Amino acid sequence: MAVDKRTKVVVVGLGMVGIAFIEKLLKLDARAREYDIVVIGEEPHLAYNRVGLTSFFNHRKVENLYLNPKEWYALQAPDNKLNYHLNTLVTSIDSTSKTVACANGDIVSYDILVLATGSDAVLPRHTPGHDANGVFVYRTIEDLEKLIAFGESHKGTVGAVVGGGLLGLEAANAMMDLKCFKNVKLIERNRWVLSRQLDADAGNLVVEKVTNLGLEILLSKRVGKIQTDEGNNVTGVIFEDGEQMDCSTICFAIGVRPRDSLARSAGIKCADRGGGILVNNDLCTSVPDIYAIGECASWQNQTFGLIAPGVEMADVLSFNLTQAKLHQPRIFKRPDLSTKLKLLGVDVASFGDFFADRDGPSSLPAKAARKKTEDQSIVKTVVSGPPPHPVKALIYKDPFAQVYKKYLFTTDGKYLLGGMMIGDTSDYIKLVPMVKNQKELDIPPAQLILGAKKEGDDGADDLDDDTQICSCHNVTKGDVVNAVKDGTCKTVGDIKACTKAGTGCGGCIPLVTSIFTKTMTEMGAEVTNYLCAHFNYSRADLYNIIMIKRLKTLPEVMREAGNDKNSDGCEACKPAVASIFASLWNKHVMDKTTHGLQDTNDRFLGNIQRNGTFSVIPRVSAGEITPDKLIVIGEVAKKYNLYTKITGGQRIDMFGAKKQDLLDIWTRLIEAGMESGHAYAKSLRTVKSCVGTTWCRFGVGDSVGMAVRIEERYKSIRSPHKIKGGVSGCVRECAEAQNKDFGLIATEKGFNIFVAGNGGAKPKHSELLAKDVPPSEVIPILDRYLMFYIRTADKLQRTARWIENLPGGLKYLKEVILEDKLGICASLEAQMQELVDSFFDEWAEAIKNPIIAAKFKQFANTDATVENMETEKDRDQTRPVYWPKGVAEEDFKGLKDRWSSTSWQPVIEASYFAGADATPNGISANIKRGDTQLALWRVRGKYYATQQMCPHKRSFALSDGLIGQDVSPPSPPPSPPAQSAPKKEPCGDSKAPWVSCPYHKRNFDLGDGTCRNDAQLSIATFAVEERVDGMVYLKLPPVEELDAALGTSKWMVKKEDAGRGQFEELDKKIGFKGRRAKKPGVRATADVPMRRAVEVLPVGGGGGCGAAPEW
Repeated sequence: MAVDKRTKVVVVGLGMVGIAFIEKLLKLDARAREYDIVVIGEEPHLAYNRVGLTSFFNHRKVENLYLNPKEWYALQAPDNKLNYHLNTLVTSIDSTSKTVACANGDIVSYDILVLATGSDAVLPRHTPGHDANGVFVYRTIEDLEKLIAFGESHKGTVGAVVGGGLLGLEAANAMMDLKCFKNVKLIERNRWVLSRQLDADAGNLVVEKVTNLGLEILLSKRVGKIQTDEGNNVTGVIFEDGEQMDCSTICFAIGVRPRDSLARSAGIKCADRGGGILVNNDLCTSVPDIYAIGECASWQNQTFGLIAPGVEMADVLSFNLTQAKLHQPRIFKRPDLSTKLKLLGVDVASFGDFFADRDGPSSLPAKAARKKTEDQSIVKTVVSGPPPHPVKALIYKDPFAQVYKKYLFTTDGKYLLGGMMIGDTSDYIKLVPMVKNQKELDIPPAQLILGAKKEGDDGADDLDDDTQICSCHNVTKGDVVNAVKDGTCKTVGDIKACTKAGTGCGGCIPLVTSIFTKTMTEMGAEVTNYLCAHFNYSRADLYNIIMIKRLKTLPEVMREAGNDKNSDGCEACKPAVASIFASLWNKHVMDKTTHGLQDTNDRFLGNIQRNGTFSVIPRVSAGEITPDKLIVIGEVAKKYNLYTKITGGQRIDMFGAKKQDLLDIWTRLIEAGMESGHAYAKSLRTVKSCVGTTWCRFGVGDSVGMAVRIEERYKSIRSPHKIKGGVSGCVRECAEAQNKDFGLIATEKGFNIFVAGNGGAKPKHSELLAKDVPPSEVIPILDRYLMFYIRTADKLQRTARWIENLPGGLKYLKEVILEDKLGICASLEAQMQELVDSFFDEWAEAIKNPIIAAKFKQFANTDATVENMETEKDRDQTRPVYWPKGVAEEDFKGLKDRWSSTSWQPVIEASYFAGADATPNGISANIKRGDTQLALWRVRGKYYATQQMCPHKRSFALSDGLIGQDVSPPSPPPSPPAQSAPKKEPCGDSKAPWVSCPYHKRNFDLGDGTCRNDAQLSIATFAVEERVDGMVYLKLPPVEELDAALGTSKWMVKKEDAGRGQFEELDKKIGFKGRRAKKPGVRATADVPMRRAVEVLPVGGGGGCGAAPEW
């Protein structure tokens, strides 16, 4: 996007949430480049890890805490992607002029303003002495530097920390690490520490453990006054109960308060109680184009002091700014407040609804919520108190190992609601997903605590790739595994820099390290599969040869890669080469140089049907069509008497179009704005969709919009086999996206991408390739996936079989197209873009091109037409009769010896075959002679003529078949005598070419008429010659004799040839007469009379549950 059209996003606050938002916005906007970002930070430092402040006491280098090195910012600077200001305080917001004013006098304009101002540490200003020398808070680098300097000058004194929460224990640990103080004491007003995360038993166990580590803890104590000397230096504290304690230093860690003063002064609504900038579910404030995220934001009157909710806010806002045009906007939901930390060497964790037994569950899984609880009378409530919460606790205590676990379940033990752990938190990573997913347990609750755990087992091996291992930055196991396999992350430090895992609280580092050390690259063996006897290469090998050497014709391919440099190939390799040409160069398939390579359906841009007619299937992208186009389809179908059917791919098929009518039919459709649906091609067929957010009340994503974009992008692109896609707007999966070659299911965060599924003869469920992909990244991933498939699949290999045979399978595919293991992702995307840019509608071009248009005739020597098969009415539509029960076993090849007489007869001008010797399949013609249809070819300077009818199914189509030719054997050495080469199918071993019937690939020798792959079949052959008068002559018997043996009226399939209908017995049984209608006397509101009573099986007579009767 042009610079002057980009949207300017100003971020106030360069903390952990602010930088998380910037990183995500840069990533999601990398392709569109709609935004320029300016961030203004109040501190003199770049964004640093506030959660890891304690480590600063050891290294004293702020650069070690930076979330991104200074060089990273420089890389984002070009083209104004990101500019930053440090040590700059924003003092006011003018929402009318859309500017912010800074303390240094700078005025910065914005289009979108994001407030990430964080929070301040609470200092009890009502407490006397709060401003004395020696009073500190624990929040910023500056706070720590002051605390360190003060400690150095007060060695041997007593230090105190007020506050026994997470921050208080961190501060106490830091003061102990300073080794300046003789003693460090922690003061907590509650009866145990970590009261917001732990119950009394767990909190007291922490007290016991940290006390053993040297920290003195004073419980149930409130500071009433800070004692000072004449110089206003701290000398001690007086508690509210009157007791006193000497100390020189006090660090308050009693909570944080949102920094909302900037917003308040600008008239932005803030919470009255507790503070915070009020935000809606989309994180917008009360002023347009101003958003708030992180600790400064108040969502549903709640603020969050943990990093994870802030990062989730950054996720939601960056997604909505970049993806909302393509997807339903995300909303911020109640965050997961699970926490796992190591405090003073003690492992502590709480997860899920960890106080559900005390406060009642905040929510229950749907199944559990439906179960009724027994109502309690008012009297009992008064006497005994309220009924217990529908929660049961499972508690494990080990006083020797100092381990405490409490897991909370629904009363039936089927669902885990939350819990807490002290001492052993190894199962935390497994339990959090159980709570989040609300998945019913398939094991007894006790196994979650008592299950045997092997020595040294960190639990990483049985984790799914999408399991979150770092809650601070939402990093999954798969993220770490993929980063290792990418090859650039060779140390745990690299993993931290690449994924951000371990750069928050650091509690996940052991697990990250374990995953890192156990990840190994899996390599597969090379698979070779030759196309046919003409090539000692697989399709993938031949694709690369053609691509690298830029070969454009079959003779060029034969010279460079064929076993017989002069061969014209066969019906096996020709379509494969044609497909490769189309996938690389995208030339019209009916062009003179490529038409002879095309298989049955591509030859005339339609699927050939039983009676020699073709299907007409216009594209209906995503199943979305206007009434006007529907009317035109109806008019065309009615005019040409086409059988019409709506398919499972959400489009309309019209059957029974005669070859000579195809041009007129498609001209009308194209005039109405339609185009080829490529139902005849090995290419993208359809992308099925549900209505998604367009209409459905359950829709999460715009499935129709995404499906239209995908189908419009990949339409016409040839591939090794047909490709089908699907897009569902939610997990209800109405588009059946999980049985397609690629499928998308909308999630709140984007789309889950599934690949390598298919229906058909060997149905296969697709597999998850990528999860929660932003809409803007869907197309690049599909580009790579489809192009990699086109490059490497075998001939006629569906994506499901391709993945099965791909060395390394889905895992390797992820490495290649998601992690760019081979370094080819850019190449794959570029190649796909070239194909997309080269799109043309094959039918529109065919109509405009007179050479191509001339091919749409039934006969080459006359404009007359004949029917090739009888038709019948079925449910008010015309269709061809069924195939005959048997084959035509007559000895057709022996007819040449049975004719009473023959004579040379001119049938067509030789100019019709001009250029035949330069085309890979020669040129063929269907000739009408009396009532007989004859097939005539010119191939490599020779003419061949046979009957047009294939005796296998009595179809009249041989002239449209592919020509096959043997590989010329190498010259045998003089000694020893050469052994005969083994026969290679489908090329055979005779010298004459053969024609392969386009219906069922019966191969007939053009020399003697024998069938090479079905001995009971044969065809009649005729002598041919071209004469100086410019005509081609056939040596034929008299017309009456020819018609008696080969006439169309004799051999066309008739209704009586097909035998009884396949539903005849069923129709008798159910009384089927056709479309049902309401019977006389039926009333829509009346009861159905039960003519026969329902019978109940005797007890024990069924196979149900025990003695229960089975209905």
